Amino acid sequence: MFKSLDPLLHSQLRLAIISLLISVEEADFTFIKEKTAATAGNLSVQIDKLEKAGYISVTKTFKGKRPLTTCKIERVGVLAFEEYVNHLKSYINTEKI
Repeated sequence: MFKSLDPLLHSQLRLAIISLLISVEEADFTFIKEKTAATAGNLSVQIDKLEKAGYISVTKTFKGKRPLTTCKIERVGVLAFEEYVNHLKSYINTEKI
């Protein structure tokens, strides 16, 4: 009856990152850090996990002399997010026995 939830997205911070990225074309590290109120270290680790899973792509460039990390959600990430939401609905929309 209950569908399994993607453990990668079940983390609060990773879910927040994906939720942000699904609503924008791309976002830089500073924007994501401000919106999630995460520490730079923790955010970096969680972004790396999402990138390794193929849910997001990460581009590292420079803006002037400062490093710029930009994240973009991939189709796999969109599908994983949609599936996560649908599975979560199965927990909410259960019929009473």
